[in-house]
Formats: sequence, structure tokens, C-alpha cells
Amino acid sequence: MGIIIDKNTRAIVWGITGTQGSFHTKLMLEYGTKIVAGVTPGKGGTQVLNVPVYDTGEEAQEKHSANAAIIFVPAPFAADATLEALENGIKTVVIITEHIPIKDAINIMARAKEADATIIGPNTPGIITPGESKLGIMPAHIFKPGKVGMVSRSGTLTYEVAASLTRKNLGQSTCLGLGGDPITGLNFIDALKMFERDKHTEAVVLIGEIGGNLEELAAKYISETKYPKPVVAFIAGRSAPPGKRMGHAGAIVMGKAGTAESKIDALRKAGVRVAEKPGDVAELINV
Repeated sequence: MGIIIDKNTRAIVWGITGTQGSFHTKLMLEYGTKIVAGVTPGKGGTQVLNVPVYDTGEEAQEKHSANAAIIFVPAPFAADATLEALENGIKTVVIITEHIPIKDAINIMARAKEADATIIGPNTPGIITPGESKLGIMPAHIFKPGKVGMVSRSGTLTYEVAASLTRKNLGQSTCLGLGGDPITGLNFIDALKMFERDKHTEAVVLIGEIGGNLEELAAKYISETKYPKPVVAFIAGRSAPPGKRMGHAGAIVMGKAGTAESKIDALRKAGVRVAEKPGDVAELINV
């Protein structure tokens, strides 16, 4: 059930010997994710939590035939790690690293498009299909298998809304974070299309924030396609002052563009129910 990852996903961790890489590898393994190898140049031949480590992605892929990767490599080197994963045929790459240089991010997305691969992030909490697989840093205990798909620009709000869905016994089909950097691999429309095709998803939660126009484009898509599944949204940053960056690199209002009001208005005109606060999202879902 769910989109992009499932119980058959086999992942390689780039940066597995670092503090964050090893810590979250432990948690992903405990959740049941099939972490088959790690890559850290110079650490080949060692192990982390019984997971074999290789110097290169080519060696890891030759021995383990993974179909996914997760990147914990520091920003200056994250692009090289991602490109190495793509060059070795990996079709799903989750980039946890934040503040990757924009030029590097643009190059990553162009190469991923050529390779017909999916990039989640950068600066994302990752993706989870509850009960099957988790590639990310989210607290797994708040998620429960269910019928609501979630796509979000905010990690923390994802957790808060997911917990409220779980308390209401709705659960989630898949939750994914688009990422907070200005350049990301997926957008809301990409996720809406995937959730539309997923027979286990009966409703979609969209969590947006100020900055950019991804939410307005999603509203236009929902309206023009008469999107067949109910969508509930929450937009963060209603009281954000113009010109001040709020947490994420992409969360900034410039002039009249990217305000919470413009996004909420566009979504409501498209028939989307917009929550006043995160805790209201679960109450607006009727499936």
C-alpha cells in the first residue's frame, strides 16, 4: 500500500558511518526497513549495525541490487553522493541534507530527470509507508497504516498532523516531505498524481507554507482536473512578516507573492477544505 516505497524497498545509506547516518540507520532498521548497505569513502570493509559498508556506490550496488538510497552526507558533498546513486541505477533517492547549493540542486534534478528517477528532498524528513518501510528521520511511533496520503513542506507539522490522524484511527497510506529548500525533486502536483493512482489512499492532506507558488499550482491542478479524492490543507505562516525568511530557505514572502492568504484563497476556490490550525486537519477529513 502507499506510494514510492513499500516492504520490498531495498536501500543504501550514503554517509552511514556519520553520527546522523548511523543513528537513523538504527531507527530505520528497527522499523523494518531493508537497509542493505552503506557507502562512506575510506570506510569500505567495515560494518555499521551489521550493515556492510563500501567505499563506492558501484561496489555496494553490485553486491546488493538496491532500488533506493538515502543521503546523510554534508551539503558540500551531497550532490556527488546523489549523482553516484543515480549513476548506479537507483530510482528513488531521499536527500535528508539541507542547504545544498542551489547550483548543485539544479544539477541533481536535471540528472534525475534524465535517469527517470525520483528525488525526495533535499532538506526533507523523508518518506514513510506505515507498517512497511521508512526512509527518513521522522518519529515512526506516531504513524499508523491507513487511508490518508500526506504531502508536506514541513517536517514538524507532518508529525503533528500525522499524530492527530492516528488518534482518529484514520492512519496514513504514505507520508512524504517535499523538503524546505528552494529546489526540490517533487512538488504537490507530483504527489497528488501518485495518490490519485494509489487505491489505498482515500483522501489527501496537503501541508504548505509561505513562499513560492507550489500551493497555488496545486490548487489550479485540483480545480482543472476535478481531483477525484477529497483534499484537506493547512498553510503555515499566516502571521509571517514580508521579507523575513521563516525557517526554511524557501519560506519567504516577497512582495505580494507567496503569502499564506493567497495560498488559502486559491485552495478554497478549488474546493479544498483549509484548516485554521494543524489540529483541525483530522476533523475536516471525511472518509
